[in-house]
Amino acid sequence: MTPFDRLTLLREKMKEQNIDAYIIASADPHMSEYLPDRYKNMEWLSGFTGSAGTLAITANFAGLWTDSRYFVQAGDQLKDTGFELVKLKNQGAPEYIDWLAQQLNEGSTLGFDGKLMSIAIANQAIEAMKSKNIQVNAAIDLIDEIWTDRPSLPSEPAYLIDEETTGKSITNKIAEVKAALRTKGATAHLISSLDDISWVFNLRGSDVKCNPVVLSFALIEDEDVQLFIDKNKLSEEDVSKLHDAKVSIQEYDAIEPAIASLSTKDTVLIDPKRNCFAYYALIPKECTKIEAINPSTFLKAVKNETELKHMRTTMVKDGAALTKFFYWLENNIGKEQITEITIAEKLKEFRAQQDGFVGESFDTIAGYKAHGALPHYKATEENKSTLEPNGMLLIDSGGQYTTGTTDITRVISLGNPSADEKRDYTLVLKALIEGSTIIFPVGTKGYQIDAITRRPLWDYSKNYGHGTGHGVGFFLNVHEGPHVFNTANIDIAIEPNMVSSIEPGLYIEGNYGIRIENLVVNRIETENQFGQFQSFETLTLCYIETSLIDKSLLDDKHIKWLNDYHAFVFAQLSPSLNGEELEWFKNKTKAI
Repeated sequence: MTPFDRLTLLREKMKEQNIDAYIIASADPHMSEYLPDRYKNMEWLSGFTGSAGTLAITANFAGLWTDSRYFVQAGDQLKDTGFELVKLKNQGAPEYIDWLAQQLNEGSTLGFDGKLMSIAIANQAIEAMKSKNIQVNAAIDLIDEIWTDRPSLPSEPAYLIDEETTGKSITNKIAEVKAALRTKGATAHLISSLDDISWVFNLRGSDVKCNPVVLSFALIEDEDVQLFIDKNKLSEEDVSKLHDAKVSIQEYDAIEPAIASLSTKDTVLIDPKRNCFAYYALIPKECTKIEAINPSTFLKAVKNETELKHMRTTMVKDGAALTKFFYWLENNIGKEQITEITIAEKLKEFRAQQDGFVGESFDTIAGYKAHGALPHYKATEENKSTLEPNGMLLIDSGGQYTTGTTDITRVISLGNPSADEKRDYTLVLKALIEGSTIIFPVGTKGYQIDAITRRPLWDYSKNYGHGTGHGVGFFLNVHEGPHVFNTANIDIAIEPNMVSSIEPGLYIEGNYGIRIENLVVNRIETENQFGQFQSFETLTLCYIETSLIDKSLLDDKHIKWLNDYHAFVFAQLSPSLNGEELEWFKNKTKAI
């Protein structure tokens, strides 16, 4: 069955149910970024495989709203599907809601599955429809009626990780969450987001590709902590450890009656962006509701010294794997057939040789020449490019290790770089260095770091469409809130010991793409009469290609940073290398 056939079936169901417009978000009941196969509704219906987007379907139009990272990809994947690409002006904004409010006639009905829509977006949709008396059915799953071979929920084993790894016990973490709830006056707290639950309970698994999380919910109250999970996933030993921490284990699907049976006297804290509307609607109407970011989201974003120690060790492992990979690539290009798919497979092989490697932290993005201009490109057998000894190659990849999560982007030259490529590469490198070396006061927000990082590109009237950086979890999700370095983050301060990416880029559609990314942790640099100031410590350990640099575009401070960085990278990684590999690495990290 083609996407066009599926769209036809959906419209038939819409007509049967008197639904004039239907919204399908890329989500699951946990508001996850990456989804179990069962909830890949958007991909199944439209054929679009990107991780961010929303479908809105009416009787005469079907659109995919997505951002600039996916414009080219979506344009290709939506051909002959019946869906059209609608380009978002602002990344993450629900612009389809306003469009629907304009298109639908008074008295129409808008439908969506409330389990797959956040509280915030659902309320925004309901409010937008009021002015035209458009009815909203927030509890209708039309996909399940037509997806006859829909995958079941995953049943992989789950496990607890010890305090020596996490730096905090389950008991301590629960106590921290409860203290935050008391501060806000809350007596109950629903957690649906899988990374938050994994952090609170030191719980890991493999229910979602690339993310070591487990399908679960949690209810935390003053005297009761309940974890809702498929009990068969846990060993008897881990169940005993959870019981010792005074955690009551319930079945995964018992969450709905548990929410509905909350005391009417409860004050419930619920994150409107990380909980589904359907479960919000189950909370007794008499309860007081506090809509706020999960306390655990802030707590896990600030890494403790044990986590940071492990992450530094992880960066040595990951850097060694990357170095061995790039050595292999440079010595085999032109000698054997290497494709963008080969690259991803080979890089995973080198990472798998490292102790504690669990898997990739996301699907490797390997973009050769024009494919590098697609920020979230993924090679397939149909579109893969074969590498030749010329042009630029962009590789954005990461690993999940039992001691940390990595995310790194490098661009290398395979031969004959043009003057334009060198100029643009150097400007992106300059932006990375500017972002990595800023001193900033406590209280600085993400948009400020974003702007400072972009300055070298803005000086040349150049820009990129994605954010400058995101938080990164500890052996958890590679994208972790609450902080991001982008124009939308005007509220969340960058607190000491947060781990983030810095990844400026430049994309010339049809020609090449450039992005250079390191992970950093911010620490207190100094304190004086003007307050406390922070700086970044770069965690990522991997050489940065110097053959693409136009040195005339760099100031002395940029050259010093790069030379110092390379000296440190060599000192950290050289013990993992020997022979010809080591000599090659010396050349890659020599001062410019």
